[in-house]
Amino acid sequence: MSNTMGIIFSNIHDSDVPELTQSRTLGSIPFCGRYRLVDFALSNMVNSDITKVGVITKSNYQSLMDHIGSGKDWDLARRHGGLRILPPFGVQENTSLYNTRLEALKNIIGFIEKSTEQYVVMTDCDLVCNMDYDKIVRTHIRKNADVTMVYARMNAREMTSSNDIVLKLDASGRVTDISFAPRVQGEVNVFANVFVLNRNLLSNLVKDAISHNKHHFTADIIARNVGTLRVFGYEHASYFAKITSLQSYYDKSMELLDKTRMNEVFLNNNVYTKIRDSAPTKYGDLASVKNSLIADGCVIEGEVENSILFRGVKVARGASVKNSILMQDTIIGDNAYINCIITDKNVTVTDGRHLSGCETNPFYIRKNSKL
Repeated sequence: MSNTMGIIFSNIHDSDVPELTQSRTLGSIPFCGRYRLVDFALSNMVNSDITKVGVITKSNYQSLMDHIGSGKDWDLARRHGGLRILPPFGVQENTSLYNTRLEALKNIIGFIEKSTEQYVVMTDCDLVCNMDYDKIVRTHIRKNADVTMVYARMNAREMTSSNDIVLKLDASGRVTDISFAPRVQGEVNVFANVFVLNRNLLSNLVKDAISHNKHHFTADIIARNVGTLRVFGYEHASYFAKITSLQSYYDKSMELLDKTRMNEVFLNNNVYTKIRDSAPTKYGDLASVKNSLIADGCVIEGEVENSILFRGVKVARGASVKNSILMQDTIIGDNAYINCIITDKNVTVTDGRHLSGCETNPFYIRKNSKL
């Protein structure tokens, strides 16, 4: 929608996956062979005809800037609107790094006020899903809502984070209660960290919060005013995954080896990413690959099963890779064996090494390591 702008928070949940965010934002975590987590939020924006998008950053955002650049791979390199990187020094009187969503919004209040769009879609980078923001905004307008909060129905046992927010709704879909990390059972409405608001309302709420020294957007503004603001829920009924820990990163990655799950994310709408010209993957005479996602530029001479290989991975002759995620330019040496391993970029596993985690506790190897 041309009358809607987007705001993406790239750092909000960095502390949830500290292993993968030591040198990058959550938004730039590699995912599913060739993507970054920010690609899903950006692609959902573009597919919903939102062509002005601000990406809020805080720290360790060099890899994020390298990845999204000017936004041309998402058709966001535009003279009017387009992609804007919003670093933490956006406001002269507030140069401290933010810790919460509200503090981040305080830093970009100038960007919000200078924009002309009527509505704002705000989302985090911890989601893997294909979401139609255009439909959500239209429902927001139809219900004359002040705030729309997107949620997914799931069993409480599927909640993967102690920071999950649960919504209670009445028969009309209006939010009547917002619970933070509640102890619940059965089917619940888990907030997807996606908001839709009127831009002027957002600006006024943030300025009011500044004057009253508030710190948390959802708790101090939305939850405390749920009785006075018209806050509605919107159910996202298709595939939905939140990356809230290293374990959930592994589980949700492995889940996409299922063709049905993969189609739910990638089939209906395109998920765009940075284009990189790579040679096709080369398979040796003795290579064996089963139920795996293999990116371009790999060289496979050994065995790969139930695994995800990013660009430039090399699996040497006699090596065996099972139930693992190997990020860009990982090298697995001759006759090495790895199982339930996550390697970061540029990892080398030398000849003959045997490394194994388990499905409920995958073993992570840091970037540039050599074992």
